[in-house]
Amino acid sequence: MRISTLDPISMNDVIDLKTAPYVIEGVGPNALKIYFENEANREEYLDIPIHTANATLSAAYALCADSEITGSIN
Repeated sequence: MRISTLDPISMNDVIDLKTAPYVIEGVGPNALKIYFENEANREEYLDIPIHTANATLSAAYALCADSEITGSIN
């Protein structure tokens, strides 16, 4: 899992990771854990609409990523 301590809303580095809110985007080893300075920033991030095609493609790639016949997509 990759980790981002840069709050994407405030663009500030999150220091206290033990108590900071976060979200996990994706699945498996390519998942991204994003930390936020506060719950309000986390909620604002979650309210950003995602483009359906991007979400569908991400899900499809995640399903194929560990397949023996597809190899690595990285």
